[in-house]
Amino acid sequence: MTLSDYRTAVVTGASSGIGAATVEALRGRGLEVYAVARRADRLAALAERTGCVARVLDVRDTDALTVMLGSLEADVLVNNAGLGRAARTLADATTEDVDRILSTNVVAAVHAARAVLPGMRDRGRGHVVNVGSMAGLYPLASSVYGASKGALHVLSMDLRLELAGTGVRITEICPGRVRTEFYDVAVDDPELRARLKESGVDEVTAGDVADAIVYAVDAPWRVNVNRIELQPTEQTYGGMQFTPREER
Repeated sequence: MTLSDYRTAVVTGASSGIGAATVEALRGRGLEVYAVARRADRLAALAERTGCVARVLDVRDTDALTVMLGSLEADVLVNNAGLGRAARTLADATTEDVDRILSTNVVAAVHAARAVLPGMRDRGRGHVVNVGSMAGLYPLASSVYGASKGALHVLSMDLRLELAGTGVRITEICPGRVRTEFYDVAVDDPELRARLKESGVDEVTAGDVADAIVYAVDAPWRVNVNRIELQPTEQTYGGMQFTPREER
């Protein structure tokens, strides 16, 4: 199945960044796109610009999300809604931050997939794209966020096994540093936020990630693009670190 075989897509977290860019890209390929997010003003502007169908919804509202998705015959689901809080360490995280990350990044994605997969399976076609992160694949000092994206990584692999032979494809997109509003939401402290936002490198854009999503969905029917990792050329992961224990 390619984009020419699909008619309807749903993109969560669509009001800005990767989500908005993905809505634009899929609309540009002729799909009817349902853009889901909390910010009504942003969605209204996106709908005016692209012709998408705006759905103002908090993905953490499982009942509302399930009803909305159940009313559609979605050929493509882009599980993009997500955020990062507790930017420093788990030891410094608040209960609210942990719950908000896991409910948005993991629980909502699982319920969204649960809502669309029966129809995709019955029709013998469909594509679920989970927007993960390099933080879900490699060690970074952001354990709660990394754990949430690591969960999407395992979800994607297990869904491919569960759906083998159904014609439904599963793709995980794992960006590194992307030029979005991520840190504006993730960090409250203005000084820390300013430091984190100034990477000093030429960052991947939301459009670059949207292009990767379109590539995966538009692959020939015989090809499942399992995972795409993309990061700035000037960014890398891994290595070795020795940190002496602090004297107390």
